[in-house]
Amino acid sequence: MAPQKPTLTVNRIAADNRKARFNFAIGDAVEAGIALTGTEVKSLRQGRSNITDAYAAEHKGELYLYNAYIPEYLQANQFNHETRRPRKLLLHKRQINRLIGAVDRDGMTIVPLKLYFNDRGRAKCEIALAKGKKNHDKRETEKQRDWNREKSRLMKDRG
Repeated sequence: MAPQKPTLTVNRIAADNRKARFNFAIGDAVEAGIALTGTEVKSLRQGRSNITDAYAAEHKGELYLYNAYIPEYLQANQFNHETRRPRKLLLHKRQINRLIGAVDRDGMTIVPLKLYFNDRGRAKCEIALAKGKKNHDKRETEKQRDWNREKSRLMKDRG
């Protein structure tokens, strides 16, 4: 019997939006493809991109990722891309309609959580419906996180 090739399940994260979970109450998350040029893919593989200030919005019935920073690829010279251009998110029409409906109806925001490469080497963007937190909610989240950290420390000390 031939040995089986191990499946690659570890996704290589190109950019992570860690502030999103602090600033927003995250709802449904969806994996979306993202339309990129060749130099953008090469630059993403270097891992210096930033999606902290990025958001997704509707334009002519399609979803676009705005304000995501993907730096220029240095070896591309004149064929480089614009660093903060709008990038089309690839989703099914039903998913787009559901997300746009939630934004219009409930006043939610579509926030990118991370940019990564899947096991087939395709660039993907995990987006989520989110509702903005107030300052007192952020303080409560921080208190809860500190208490959980302290609780785990106490439990570790007691054995």
